[in-house]
Amino acid sequence: MSQPNNPSTAYLEAMEGDIAKRVAAAAPPEHHGENYADQAKVWDAAAAEAEVLRETAAHIVADLHAHPETAFAEHRSMAVLADIVEQHGFSTHRGAYGVETAFEASWQSEDFDPERHPTVAVLAEYDALPQIGHACGHNVIAAAGLCGFLAATAVLDSTPFAGRLLLQGTPAEEGHSGKEYMIRGGSLEGVDAAVMIHGFGYDIGAHAWVGRRILRVTYRGVAAHASSQPFMGRNALDAASLAYQGIGLMRQQMPPSDRVHAIMSGGDRPSIIPSSAEMHIYVRSLGTRTLMDLSGRVEDIVRGAALMAGVEVELEWDEHPMTLPVRNNSALVERWAATQARRGRTALPAGTVPDTVAASTDFGNVSHLVPGLHPMVKVSPADVALHTEDFARWAATPQAVDAAVDSAAGLAQVALDFLADAEFRRAVREDFDKEGPVAVEELLARGESAPAGN
Repeated sequence: MSQPNNPSTAYLEAMEGDIAKRVAAAAPPEHHGENYADQAKVWDAAAAEAEVLRETAAHIVADLHAHPETAFAEHRSMAVLADIVEQHGFSTHRGAYGVETAFEASWQSEDFDPERHPTVAVLAEYDALPQIGHACGHNVIAAAGLCGFLAATAVLDSTPFAGRLLLQGTPAEEGHSGKEYMIRGGSLEGVDAAVMIHGFGYDIGAHAWVGRRILRVTYRGVAAHASSQPFMGRNALDAASLAYQGIGLMRQQMPPSDRVHAIMSGGDRPSIIPSSAEMHIYVRSLGTRTLMDLSGRVEDIVRGAALMAGVEVELEWDEHPMTLPVRNNSALVERWAATQARRGRTALPAGTVPDTVAASTDFGNVSHLVPGLHPMVKVSPADVALHTEDFARWAATPQAVDAAVDSAAGLAQVALDFLADAEFRRAVREDFDKEGPVAVEELLARGESAPAGN
């Protein structure tokens, strides 16, 4: 019996060697605080509160890991997190923004005025993957976000800062777009910045995340006996095969940061020309404009294949709202790196790990509407990939708890700085305004998803 060839590890080994050199050359940021009079005191207080919450973080990491729930089914996970927040004296809105397994808690100063005072949202994910559970470490994200919110609010109770801090529990990131549904329900109205973390094999201040669109294609032809009257058929599976090959040929002309993955099915038995066939296609790109351009090129191929095979084609884009590439805000990233240096971590600069090592997240949609922070925090060894059973094991270790606590301190410190430091807020906004806001619905309304050449 023949066996599949094992892929060569040469490219990965060369890439890891190059990354190791960049890591060795990376230096901690020069900024260590003192942007406003009490910053050092505030940061010390936030770090102390994060340590007080270590047992809470460990409980969340372990509990969610032991009870993984997939997208839109995170009823228990949401309840566990909301209960903890309520035990700390906050009320929670469960089912926030029209999403049943989302929740929100808030703190605001007595004199809070949304026209004059800033709002920061700390985001927490908690959905898991089918079969392999928390192999993306959302249990760590949840612990970091919740404990970061609690640590910041504990400091805010004894400071004169004016503003508002939100904790938003955001379900259904894996294969879905929970944050986009929340956005459409109003989750970012009045929000000036949004922050969260993600576990990884490296500490990185800003890493690439590609946008993603989903296309489902149905081809409908005419069945016929494949031997006696094949000329009376129109083969739907031929169309799917032609489209699959066309996508493969297009890859030569795709930018290195673009990705297309497709699967197909069709037919019941070899003696019958298939009258129907289906394709499920993911389209990904590092840029918003390139994502829309690639979508158009894929659509042209899919429609062209139907024409060649003489069959009907039906396309369904974005059964779940598309996710956009993450826009990393440089001012937020710089401040994050400073917080992590105090924890003994060097948050590596963008590009240390190649942009081609990239997945997708619905935080991209958030980051196109408000300034966003989405750093990577080391949970596992560098050679352990996300979405694997190996990473799932690391997501329940003491290293995962350390990552959650370090992240909680950093998220609290960045959020507190944003509320307290007008100069910092200006720098954050200036970076965001270089491109301005982009909403998914507006992007589609402008017709930028039309097939290339139309």
